[in-house]
Parts: sequence; C-alpha cells; structure tokens
Amino acid sequence: MAQHPAIAPNRVAVVTGAASGIGLAAARRFAELGMKVCLVDLDGEVLRRSAEDVARVAGRPENVLAVATDVGRLEDVERLREKVYGTFGEVAVLMNNAGTEGGGEMFGDLQRWRAILETNLWGVINGVQVFAPSMIDQNAPCAIINTGSKQGITTPPGNTAYNISKAGVKVFTEALAHDLRNRPDCRVSAHLLIPGFVYTGFTKARGITEKPAGAWEPEQVVDFLLPALERGDFYVLCPDNETTREMDEKRIRWAAEDLIENRPPLSRWHPDHKDAFAKVMEG
Repeated sequence: MAQHPAIAPNRVAVVTGAASGIGLAAARRFAELGMKVCLVDLDGEVLRRSAEDVARVAGRPENVLAVATDVGRLEDVERLREKVYGTFGEVAVLMNNAGTEGGGEMFGDLQRWRAILETNLWGVINGVQVFAPSMIDQNAPCAIINTGSKQGITTPPGNTAYNISKAGVKVFTEALAHDLRNRPDCRVSAHLLIPGFVYTGFTKARGITEKPAGAWEPEQVVDFLLPALERGDFYVLCPDNETTREMDEKRIRWAAEDLIENRPPLSRWHPDHKDAFAKVMEG
C-alpha cells in the first residue's frame, strides 16, 4: 500500500499520548511499517508496557524509545527533542496526539481547565514550535499530525474547556499548514486528525467497560488516517459505526450557519431550532 513519503522504513515517528488508545495504535502501525518509534506519555508503568509491546512489533528493541514527557511543559518537550535527535538523528512524523478531557464545565474547577488547555492545546503548540523547525531543515519529506476533535468544530454544550482546546488545535493546525505550504522548498505537510466515536481510555473513564457498537477501535482510526495522509488530505474527518460522513457534514454545516443565519449559538440544542435541525438530519 502506498504511504505518505515520510512513512518509510528506518525513518522516525514521534507519537505523544502513545501509552494507549489512538496513540498506541499509531505507534504500533509505524513500527509494523519499519519505522523507528518514540512513544511519549506521562511517566508510569503503562508507558513502559506499551513501549515493550511496540518493541515486540518492531522486532528490534533498539528502534523503540519511550520518553516520559508532560507535553504541556515547554522544557519537557525541549528535552524530548534532544533525546529523540540524540538517539535517532531525525524526525519524519510528529503526531501530537496527547489529550485529556473531563471536568471542563463552564464554571468548573479552574485548575482542571488549565490542565485540559495545557495538554490538549499547549501540548500541540509546544510540539510544533520545538520540532517543526528541525523537521523543515531536514529537507526531507515529513508530516505533522495534530489530533483534533469534532467537538472543536460543532462545540456541543458540556465540556467547554475540551471544546475550546480542540477548536484551538484546529485553528493552529490550519495556520501551520498555510505557513508550511508558503515556505520555499518546504517538504513538511500538516494534517488535522478528527476522530469520531472511538473506544479509548476516555470512553473507559466514563465507566464504559465494553466497546459500544457505535464506536471504532483505535486501529480503525489509524487505518483511515494512513490513506488520507498518502492522498495529502488536511482534514482527516473520521466516521464511526454510528456516524457517516454525510451526518458529520450536516452537523458541521448547521453549526457554521448559526452565524450566517443569525441563529442563537448552539441552536441544535435550542428549543426553537432543535426540530428544524432534526428535519435536516432526517433529510
């Protein structure tokens, strides 16, 4: 199967949030494709076990590195870069995937708000600021993949801090793509991964101990991502077992038209507009 030119044997992938979920699935797949892989997550036994798992997949333990990092701390990400370049000499794929959610209600605890924004948004900003200049200077095909969320586009009521963080990731990654494509001879591409309903640690944290029928496995997200990267897609909008591309498009269009039509914000959930939205979805 054809791949993005950055994804090739003996090149290097750095994946944050790699101890579980989509990050671990991506790390495993990169290893299967012959890449050297750096797994990045908070320190703990889960990261160590995940690195051992990816090393088994790689078949060459020296090609797998685990670096405990708080991506919300710039100095941690700078140390990460030094470790990766000192060990492998380059980075071909940077996947800023680390994330957290929960407790970000409108009047929720401000410390929790800061934790969500520092990991989800500043983790992406730090990763790009620290790694991208070196990746550009390598003058070789590279890819930066930032994990966003549909909640950062349609912003449903509830976990406001999470929505803000992922909306910020979308805006930041769009600006990154614009910057990269306007740099002469730049060979680094940017991509926004937008997963659907995925059975990950987030889902389990809500007390769901078995995969819901509507959810994808993390491996399915990676299966969807890789061909999109090869095509050069920027927006990698994933369906799942209960949400089609057509449904996503209708929800995204409705959210954008709140402004155009001067409807109340989040009108999908407004009593004066929810029936009209339901008809659009039925149609």
